[in-house]
Amino acid sequence: MKDDTITLDHGSGGKVAHQFISDAVLPLFDDPALRCLDDGAVLETRGGRIAFSTDTYVVDPVFFPGGNIGDLAVNGTVNDLAMCGAVPLYLSAAMIIEEGFLRRDFDRILAAMQKAARTACVRIVTGDTKVVPKGALDKIFINTAGIGVIPDGIHVSGGNARIEDRVLVSGTLADHGITILTLREGLRFESSLQSDTVPLNHMVAEMLENFGRDIHVLRDPTRGGVGTTLNEIAESSGVAIRIHEDRLPVKAAVAGACELLGLDPLYIANEGKFVAIVAPEIAFQVLDMMHAHPLGGDSRIIGEVVAADLAPVVMITRIGGTRIVDMPMGAPLPRIC
Repeated sequence: MKDDTITLDHGSGGKVAHQFISDAVLPLFDDPALRCLDDGAVLETRGGRIAFSTDTYVVDPVFFPGGNIGDLAVNGTVNDLAMCGAVPLYLSAAMIIEEGFLRRDFDRILAAMQKAARTACVRIVTGDTKVVPKGALDKIFINTAGIGVIPDGIHVSGGNARIEDRVLVSGTLADHGITILTLREGLRFESSLQSDTVPLNHMVAEMLENFGRDIHVLRDPTRGGVGTTLNEIAESSGVAIRIHEDRLPVKAAVAGACELLGLDPLYIANEGKFVAIVAPEIAFQVLDMMHAHPLGGDSRIIGEVVAADLAPVVMITRIGGTRIVDMPMGAPLPRIC
């Protein structure tokens, strides 16, 4: 890797990307809200606290089983706001379109965005459209930004994990990333694979309404997957996290594809799942609530927060051994979101 060029690894969500942000971005934009490196910024206003988040979607291909770049963009920003403990309200949508892109495909993307916004109960209230010459980009890129209101008494952040807290995931891992990879590479499996892109704000709101202050951390494990997300949380909170391999929910088709391709589902992107770190005394109540929600049937308690150790994240394997779950240098799947 040359210091004078940007590579795909700089946008991967792994160690290279984190170092890039720390070295190039934070020194210039040293703001307390940015320094937290959460899924969005939590900002104080005269009327209370709001969350503000933005993301850009460059997925290839733009249409995939379970969704397309349009609903992915809406759901992704809705979920980032929800991970801040906010009730998402308003989104912007900016489109950069390659000359020659088919109008019917653009209409499909807009229809998916409209449906996703209605499902999430958010409004798309402003935006921008640019068309660039053919070859200047690949088909279509979308940026969405969003604003949500944080209820009183809710304080969730990647730096809030406490020793003895429990670690939960809201469903099966790696569905989105493996779907994109197999479609892009033309692979076929007997079981159908489908992206998990959905809005999570309604399930999160129910959890926060019932358990409030005992919900310490919420994160959606997109780029870099659950393994990278847990490393980020452990580092921000100054703790270690221990997970258990036999508790990780992975669909058989996804596990088979990962085994065939030599990939670890812990590091594969998700677009409709979240990690919750909660006080130990409410963990099973939260799990019951997640199981009762249509999007949480495969939720699991996968681990616990422990005192800082030699490694930020370790996994107890099925045979009783211990494995370090490190943050990857880059990412095996470019352009999954």
